[in-house]
Amino acid sequence: MRNPIDLSVYLVLDANLCKTPQKMVEVALEAVNAGATVVQLRAPEWKKRRLLEAARLLKTNLQGRVPLIINDHLDVALLSGAEGVHLGQDDISVDDARAVLGDKAIIGLSAGNLQELPEKETTVDYLGVGPVFATATKKDAGSAIGIEGLLEVIQNTDLPIVAIGGIHAGNAPSVMQAHTDGIAVVSAICASPHPAQATQELVEIVSKAKYQ
Repeated sequence: MRNPIDLSVYLVLDANLCKTPQKMVEVALEAVNAGATVVQLRAPEWKKRRLLEAARLLKTNLQGRVPLIINDHLDVALLSGAEGVHLGQDDISVDDARAVLGDKAIIGLSAGNLQELPEKETTVDYLGVGPVFATATKKDAGSAIGIEGLLEVIQNTDLPIVAIGGIHAGNAPSVMQAHTDGIAVVSAICASPHPAQATQELVEIVSKAKYQ
């Protein structure tokens, strides 16, 4: 199972930085207009009703231009019409998520080391690998694995990989040198006073690395 997804610049919207559904839409549209290729909604602190409101607003405004991925919540993904979900190691299993969402849904899985890699016959579409660097935007993130840890995972799977965790324009080139398929960022875009400009800078870094 490999549903195609361009992981180049993967925006993770954070509820602590984009504090309302409307603000999430505003930042997401600026980022997508500047070249972001995926938008993920991650708001673990929000009640389900507010999360669904944000998901529906994003789905309506993104108009299918890029995939909308919901972190953890299969019900929100289904009700909002999102393109898929991203799961952590302690979330519902990939097989159960696939059974609920169907073959066409995009399913991502977090992995921080070789022990967390899925079985080869998995129906996962991509892996989110990290945290590469220390990050404060995800409270339950493990210790930073560094470029070496990222490389180790890349070398032991043929699944598409997006690197995540503390990535910004300053260190993105070194991450891309590991031949990851893309970078996932939170504060590098969400905390920027100019999300479009921040996104464009990341897009240029990723494009340069991919086509050198």
